[in-house]
Parts: sequence; structure tokens; C-alpha cells
Amino acid sequence: MKYYFVCLMVFVFGFHQAQNCSYTLIGEIKDFHDGTPITAANIYLKEQDRYVISDFDGKFKIEDLCNGTITLVISHVGCETKTVSIAINGDVFKSIDLEHHIEELNEVSVKSKQKKTTLTAQESVLKSDILKRYTNRSLGDALKEVAGVSSINTGNSIVKPMINGLHSSRILILNNNVRLQDQEWGVEHAPNIDINSADQISVIKGAGALAFGGDAIGGVIVINPERSIRKDTLFGQTTINGQSNGRGYSLTSSLHKNYESGWFAKFQGTIKQNGDFKAADYYLTNTGTKSKSFNVKAGKKTFESGFELFYSYLNNEIGILSSSHVGNINDLLAAIKSPRPAITRDFGYDIINPRQDVTHHLLKASYFKRFKNFGKVNLQYDYQSNNRLEFDIRRGERNNEAALDLLLQTHTFLADVNLDANLERKFNFGILARYQDNYAPDTGIRRLIPNYEKYDLGAYVTTEWRLNDAVMVDAGFRYDFSRVDALKYYQISRWEERGYDDDFANFIIPAQDGQNFGANYLTNPRFDFHNLSGSIGAKYQFNDNSYLLANYSLSTRPPNPAELFSDGLHHSAARIELGDLRLDSELSNRFSLTYDHKTSNFNVVVDAFFNAIGKYMYLKPISVQQSNRGSYPVWEYQQTDAKLFGADLTASYQFVDHWKWQNKTSLIKGYDDNDLPLINMPAFNTLNKIEYSQAKWYNFLASIQSEWVFEQNEFPDFNFSVENPTTGETEILDISTPPPAYNLFHFYSEATFGVSKKTKLNIAFGINNIFNTSYRNYLNRLRYFADDLGRNITLQLKLNY
Repeated sequence: MKYYFVCLMVFVFGFHQAQNCSYTLIGEIKDFHDGTPITAANIYLKEQDRYVISDFDGKFKIEDLCNGTITLVISHVGCETKTVSIAINGDVFKSIDLEHHIEELNEVSVKSKQKKTTLTAQESVLKSDILKRYTNRSLGDALKEVAGVSSINTGNSIVKPMINGLHSSRILILNNNVRLQDQEWGVEHAPNIDINSADQISVIKGAGALAFGGDAIGGVIVINPERSIRKDTLFGQTTINGQSNGRGYSLTSSLHKNYESGWFAKFQGTIKQNGDFKAADYYLTNTGTKSKSFNVKAGKKTFESGFELFYSYLNNEIGILSSSHVGNINDLLAAIKSPRPAITRDFGYDIINPRQDVTHHLLKASYFKRFKNFGKVNLQYDYQSNNRLEFDIRRGERNNEAALDLLLQTHTFLADVNLDANLERKFNFGILARYQDNYAPDTGIRRLIPNYEKYDLGAYVTTEWRLNDAVMVDAGFRYDFSRVDALKYYQISRWEERGYDDDFANFIIPAQDGQNFGANYLTNPRFDFHNLSGSIGAKYQFNDNSYLLANYSLSTRPPNPAELFSDGLHHSAARIELGDLRLDSELSNRFSLTYDHKTSNFNVVVDAFFNAIGKYMYLKPISVQQSNRGSYPVWEYQQTDAKLFGADLTASYQFVDHWKWQNKTSLIKGYDDNDLPLINMPAFNTLNKIEYSQAKWYNFLASIQSEWVFEQNEFPDFNFSVENPTTGETEILDISTPPPAYNLFHFYSEATFGVSKKTKLNIAFGINNIFNTSYRNYLNRLRYFADDLGRNITLQLKLNY
């Protein structure tokens, strides 16, 4: 009996001990970002349905706890709510980290969609509500929504962005944090981007974003897809477009799946087709387009770490205006004199030669990890394959063979570290390694661009710091090394004519036994370029309504393969293009000022800049060359010291309820070292828009826009005398005189209807060039042959579900 009594006492005493509810949890809430205490955080104890609040030092105490596991839900303004489980076995101390600066780090906040990439550079952001109007058009068309951004075109389908008068290799395009590599040196090479994959686009004027590259003398275009959100959700969007001009259509659709755990997946695809477009009075024969693209991404992202896999595919087939295929000087003379194209046929969807067929693949894998009181580490690998086929009109079976066949493959590795534990002083540094291979097979025509390998190494550091509540400063430095290793055949006569036999004799590869290069040298040009870049800027906040930005950037750009090695005939351009092995890197010194003032009904932004570019590279006509194919002007890459300056104005005014006026105006001037105008500078232009909106009418919006482009009255006189092979007379080949000014009017309207609780239908109707005006754009390479587009009526149906 005594034995049982002892056992019972032990059991009761042990049970009492197990149920001891006198334990205390002392906790501490700290900022994951910089380790500072978080005051007034709410701590909710699920098991007892009670709250406590952290004190000034981030500390809190919960008493009368029993042994076992408890669940705390911690929340604070500006933080991501966090749930933690804590095992109680006696008195416990627990340190818990929250990210108090989650909005600043651009991870969760809806407002982050408007967040700029830079601090002091001249940057404009295009959001999804603007981009949706261009789902059936190109990236270059959409970017013209930004003051100071124009385009240099080859017809209406090949639209290449131009920022403050600079384009092609001087502009860096970043697609989902991958630098686009797609033979961007060619004026007739449009960026291989499906604009429907973008949720936001930032346009940075000048080289103010050193983390992306040091050679962006013209600017940087940052294309960001829609962010994943940590929420269990499934949603999608489908957009159908139709247009009268070209009788075209497009269909784009996307589907997103997100999980609260951080996993996500997205698919997006687009198909487009247009037939022959039409000027005001005639069809533009062989200007149809076909495009298909898709992209898919998946991964997992939490605040502390994450990874992403991304793949995109795009194929564009683009017809080139039949009349632009000229065979010799006589054809070009006739085309420039004629008010209509030499070839005009009835409407059709067929795409024949001359044409382009471009396929682009992009694969990216990225990973990031955050560390307490330190910052964020990013690692990324990406691969791109760009196959460009250009077809000219050729005789016999070779008409189906590309005249230009380029396969460009690029491998890039990036490592980036962001030290942001101290919000008053942030540092960012990184390294880059890139290998690129260009393969140009024999097509029966002298290769315009040779086989080459390119190696790039880069390193950069940037910093930003807050001097006081009104002044922020940022600065950066970057070094880039580039090596180009090419294999190219040169005609011996051309080699000697250009004096290469004296300067580059070491590039010649001697013929081995049995080899016969005929009238050619086989050469191995190899160049190394060392480029330094830097920037410094400041932001001064006058008050809540206005601020001033000042920025200086130094950037260098090595010559691209076209500028070094071009050596052949461009049929559609009716010219021979010659590179120069002596070209050196461009050096840009750019100064800019921005003033931004905003009130409840008025906003004005003024951007001014001056850009001095040493050793500026450009194409210049130098002579006419006779060949068995005819007579062609010869254009040569040359260098000069250039200066560009100008100003961009963006303004809006809500003058009465529902009515708004908007204006975008740009002025730019460019001169060489002899104070002669530079070629292909955009003319003064101004856009004015009156917009009416009424939320009560299904979010109805309607606008009328005037697009006024002045005549370019400052241009270089590159005209020269040629002998007309038909008449034998000497004539002036006028390739310089710009076309007259023009003023176009456009209409746009939209409304949104609720189809169901979670489904909305947006209907948009527009008319471009309402009055069917005939005009030619100075920056369109086909302006010698035909007018630009006439009236175009568009209808868009957008379903969100």
C-alpha cells in the first residue's frame, strides 16, 4: 500500500510539474535589414487569443505560459507579417527578425510598380496601363510615349528606339535583367522583344545605370515582367486586337499561378499577323509581318531567398517594301524622284523577298540570398541564341537562300552584391563575364559580318547616401574589358586600298600547303579594348511637390563588329558599307538636369542635357563604286568629335473635373567637330493631348492627340554627283534633304465592364492618322521609296479573369 501511495504522489507531482504555467517568454523584434529594434510591433498569441506590443527597444514579454509549442503572428506597418512557432520548456528568450523596409526593397508593395531604377538619372516609367495600348505594335512604338524618345525605322515594322538622338549599340536593352544580344548594331534590326511580356518599362537617358553596362552612351531600357506575389491565387489575361491597316490581328494571353509559400509560375504567349500595309493613297507591297512568341517562368521567392528559371522564344518574319530593293544608282535616282513606289500591287498577306526571318531564344537562371545585417547576393546565368536571316531578291534557286545568315550565341554570368544594412549609405558591386560567338556561313555573297568570338569582363561599384532630409547623392565606377577575335576574308585590292598592308600585316594568315585564297587574304583581326565609366549625381528635394536632379556620367563604347568589319553590299539600302579597323572607342561626357514639380492638378518635368562624344562613329557616303551588278554609293564608318544637346518637356494639367491636357515636347541638336549637323537627328516635335475620363461610365476614357513633327532644317549635305547609267548624264543623288513637316491626329477611347465578380472586359477603340495624311518621316530609312502609314482603325478586347 505504501508503494502505491508513493507512486501516486510521484504521478501527481509530475503532472503538476508538466502543467506548470508560470513560464515567461521574453522576445525581441529586430529589423532583418539592419538589426535595429522595431517599436510597436503587434504580437498575437494564437493559443490564448491575446496581444502584446513591443516596446521602444523592440522587446516584449508574455507571461503565464505552459510547456508546449505556441504560435505567434507578428505584424508591423511596412513589414511583411510573419508567423513563428516557439517551443516553451521553461523560461525562453527569442529574437525574431522582420523586414521593416520591405517597400523600399521593392518586393511586395503594389506601389513598387512605379519605383524607378535609378536615383539621379533622367528616368521615365511606362506602366501597364500605357503598355496595354501597344499589344499589337512594337517596343519602339511604345517607347515614343516618353519625351525625348523617337525611333529610326526601316518601314513601319522595323522600329528601333532612339534616345536623345542616339540608337543601336549606344542603347542597352535589359529584358528581365538580361542584356539583349541580337545583332543590335544594324539600323534595320529591331529589338527582339514581345512587348506583351512587359509589365513596366523604364527609360533611362544616358549612362546613369552602371550596374547594367558602361557602354550605354544613349541610354538604358529596362523591361520588367509582372512580379510574383506571395498569395494563393490564379489569374490570367487575354487580349485580342484587330486593325484596318494591314488587316491585321493579334492574340496574346497569360496565366499566373502564385502560392503563399512563395512558389510561382507564369506562361505568356502571343501571335500576330499583318498583310500589306497602306499609305494614304496606295498599298505598300510586301510589308506584311508574322510573329509568334512565348515565355515561361517558374521559381520560388521568399524575403530571405529565392530562385527563378525563365525561357522565352520569339520568331519574326518581316517583309521589306518591294520598291526598296534597288539594283543600282539608276533605280535609286528614279525612286527618289518618283512620288509613288515603283511597285504597287493589290493587298496580300504573302511575304516574299526581300524579307527578314529572325529567331531569338533566351534562357535565364537566377538565385538570390539575403543575409542579416549585411545585404543581398544575386547570381545569374543566361544564354541567348539569335539567328538572323535576311533574304534579298536573287536569281534561280538561290532566291530561297538567305543573303545574310548570322547565328549569334551568348553566355553571360553575373554576380551582384547589394550592401543595404545601412539605409543612410548603400553600396552595390558586381562582376560580369560573357562569351559570345558569331557564325556566318557561306551564302554565296561576301559576308557583311565575319565569324568572330568576343570576350567581355566587367566590374562595377555604385553607392548612394543620404546627406540630410533634402539631399541624396549617388556615384559609381565601372571597368570593362572586351576582346574581339575575328576570322575574315579581305579582297587584296580592298586591303591595300585602305592601307591595311602597312598597319595590320600581322593579321594575315599565310596560306598553308594546298590552300588557295585567290584574290583574297585570310585574316585574323584581334582587338582588345579597356573601357572606364563613371557617374555622380544628386537629388535635392525642395518640398513635397518638387525636386531637382543633377547628373554627370562618363561612358565609353568600343566599336561594334559592323563598325570594324563591314565589307559588302546592302541590297535594300543600295549601298556598299565599309568598316574601319582603325576605329577606337567612343568617349561620352554627359551632363543633365531635371526639374520635377507636381501638385494635385498640375505636373511638369523638364529634362535638359549636354553630351560631348569624342570619336563619335557614323556612316558617311564617300564615293560611287562600279561593279558587275551596277553602280552603288559607298558608305564608310568614320569618327568625329560630336556634341549633342537639347531639352525634353512633359506636362499635364487637370483644368476642370474629368478633363486633362498633356504635352510632350522634344528639341535636340547635334554637330560634329566642324560645327556641321550630324546625320539622322530627330526634328523638333510636340504632342498635345486632350483627355476626358468618367469613372461612373464604366471607367470611360477618350482622347484626341495632335502629333506635330517639324521639318529637320539642320542636316549634313551628303549629296553627290553620279552618272545616270541610262542617260549618261551627270545628276545629283539627293540622299540628304529631309521631307516636309507634318501634323497627325489620333483618337483613342476605352471602357471597362464587369462580366462577373472576378472577370472584367476592357474594350478600346482608336483611330491613328484620322485624316489619312500623306507624309514621310526623316528617320525612316525607306522614305526615299514610299510614304508612311495612312489611316488605321483599331479595336481591342481585353479580358481579365
